[in-house]
Amino acid sequence: MEIDNIPFGITDWKKIEPTEHPGKTGKALWYTQQFGNIRVRLVEYSPGYFANHWCSKGHILFCVEGELHTELEDGRKFILTPGTSYQVADNAEPHRSHTPSGATLFIVD
Repeated sequence: MEIDNIPFGITDWKKIEPTEHPGKTGKALWYTQQFGNIRVRLVEYSPGYFANHWCSKGHILFCVEGELHTELEDGRKFILTPGTSYQVADNAEPHRSHTPSGATLFIVD
């Protein structure tokens, strides 16, 4: 990833209007900023959220609060808790997530 042509700036995430994305169950609220080809999001998953698709997009994902369960298409499973992160490349390992109790994530992709 190359980061260029982005002047210094501060994001007040409370002032960004979220978009709602339904899961198979539950929903996700995305607070999104776009900087050229780099998308930066604060995502809030409701309790009981379960993704409605396998994702092949690359991400760097940091768990701010809650607990996120992520499953890879090959069957491996991981749990993120506050202060932990994962990273995956585009088209590398399809993944989907769910959360029993809700989670807030900071995502760059």
